[in-house]
Amino acid sequence: MFAGVTACAASCCATCACQACQCTSVAIAKTSARIAYCTLFFLSMLLAWLLRDFAKPMLEKIPWIVRGYIDANVSGSTWFGLQAVYRVSFGNFAFFFLLCIMMIGVTDRRDNRDKWIHHGSWQLKFLVWIIFMILPFLLPNDVLEGYAWTARFGSGIFLVLQMVILLDFADAWNQSWISKESENWLYALLAVTVFCYSLSISLIALMFYWFKPEGAGSCGLNVFFIVSTLILSVLFSGISVHPEVQRGSLMPSSVVTLYVTYLCYAALASLPEDDKCNGLSQDETALSNTSLALGMMITMVSVVYSALRAGSNSKFLSASDEDEEYTEVPKATAAGPFESEEQQDMERNGDAGEDSGPKPVSYNYSMFHLIFALASMYIAMLMTGWGSDEQEKDRIDIGWTSVWVKMCSLWMTAAIYMWTLLAPCLFPDRDFS
Repeated sequence: MFAGVTACAASCCATCACQACQCTSVAIAKTSARIAYCTLFFLSMLLAWLLRDFAKPMLEKIPWIVRGYIDANVSGSTWFGLQAVYRVSFGNFAFFFLLCIMMIGVTDRRDNRDKWIHHGSWQLKFLVWIIFMILPFLLPNDVLEGYAWTARFGSGIFLVLQMVILLDFADAWNQSWISKESENWLYALLAVTVFCYSLSISLIALMFYWFKPEGAGSCGLNVFFIVSTLILSVLFSGISVHPEVQRGSLMPSSVVTLYVTYLCYAALASLPEDDKCNGLSQDETALSNTSLALGMMITMVSVVYSALRAGSNSKFLSASDEDEEYTEVPKATAAGPFESEEQQDMERNGDAGEDSGPKPVSYNYSMFHLIFALASMYIAMLMTGWGSDEQEKDRIDIGWTSVWVKMCSLWMTAAIYMWTLLAPCLFPDRDFS
């Protein structure tokens, strides 16, 4: 009797769970698939972070990973942490890269790949994502070493895209407020400009104090980084207000100035602890676990935002001028499987079912998934100090490799921004809109 009741209860629970998953899938597809993909990406970052610090006992039981540790001349915690991050990153990269390939050529919302792959089938996609999180742990170490080197290049591409996204965002923000043709919005633009420049100047002054401490010597490299940042900021800000520059404005320049100043600070903050010119290495508060955890969370949010912005809102990745995200997906009923979109149209409009013409997608699905794939590579580099074997457990993104990557990103950002300002003047016959 009890066995029958138990079986009945289990059957009811399973049915409810299936219905719940089905409803969740439809709800996700009806609201925003982008948010759901962003959530999967965030979960993968969180998993990589946790396994980086706590996966050693589990990975010690996997023979092929242990053999690689025996051959490597690094500490156990470092080796197993690197392996965990690389494998989670590789799984997430493979998942989004597969979606990227599958969505190539989708330009119409009536394409079945739009309905069933990009916006639908969320139970199946979540199961596939879990499988992709597990499979890399079955791969030999040589495969992951190859991926680690590939990720260095993929991360560089992601950083370049992130720079272009920032410039596009700053310009769109400026144009949006100017187009409102209201004096209040112009005052708001002025306030944002003053705030960004004031914060940048304050941060530059603090960098001279933090990264050229008294008694530490000349600290010439640090001074060069800070001064070059200041000179570049003054240079492109001056170019932006030159009368010959068509789309120049101080507001985007102030945002870019703040960003490159932040990059300079992030680069100097990545100096090794034993560097005598790193004044923050002697500050116990700055190195507390709370500050490190907060800094990593900010980094995670920044990467997720960059990936989401790159795939959905940036003009250079848009497939059309439409801003509408919603794409109607097949509805699930208690009586049967998902109905097709054509059936729903017939139910709403009768038997006419006339074709309303092309329905272009609102953004490039393939590029959207490619951004997440590249961002997965960037997370692997971020959490391992760009593949450094000397990365400490409680430190994130520390070392000379991180310093130079960020400074190169700074210089490239300034160069790209100055090019966007000067290109229309240098080549007036070309359309740069």
